[in-house]
Amino acid sequence: MQLPDYDFMSDTTEQTTTRFVTFITPNLKRFDLAIMTTSRFYGKKLITDLQTGRTAIIGQDDLDEEGFLEFTYKLTEEEAADLKQFLEFVVGTVHFTD
Repeated sequence: MQLPDYDFMSDTTEQTTTRFVTFITPNLKRFDLAIMTTSRFYGKKLITDLQTGRTAIIGQDDLDEEGFLEFTYKLTEEEAADLKQFLEFVVGTVHFTD
């Protein structure tokens, strides 16, 4: 079987690190997250909510953007505040290399 005539913009394979975290917030919201660290995305993390399958590339600048977590993960303001508090310890500094 021959691959169709696709115009690939990128096709790379790399070793990544994935951290799986499950926690319950003080407001009794449960989060099941997969947090992938990769050399792509300028040091941002690829974070998947395993309950919903929603995924985002997140750095500190995204956490600082009002409404970002609410919109991305379909959370209430209170749930997003709890998630942000946890993610502040996870995302770290973004590194621009280009």
